[in-house]
Amino acid sequence: MGLKIRLARAGAKKRPYYHIVVADSRSPRDGRFIERVGSYNPMLPAEHADRVRLVNERITHWVDHGAIATDRVARFLGKAGLIPMPAWNEQPHQSAPKKKAQERAKEAAAAAAG
Repeated sequence: MGLKIRLARAGAKKRPYYHIVVADSRSPRDGRFIERVGSYNPMLPAEHADRVRLVNERITHWVDHGAIATDRVARFLGKAGLIPMPAWNEQPHQSAPKKKAQERAKEAAAAAAG
């Protein structure tokens, strides 16, 4: 059984609220879970204390038993110091300008400067 620590959506339409749960990887996103280990309220400001709430003892217990956090939850756990901070790429490589577009931008910048 593959265990995941992931978000389960709750809350009303256009008012998201997420529970951080430990679940079997085969169960649906909002379906059956083993234990609720925290919550995430994206409607609160980033510096608000209740934006992310975690039960540290239970999370470390499940991580020790092989639970793997999803990308978003791994970021929360990394900020809390429960796991190493995951690598996070702000801009995907796929959306970067291609080679010819980069050359044109360099030429335009050189023409504007000189």
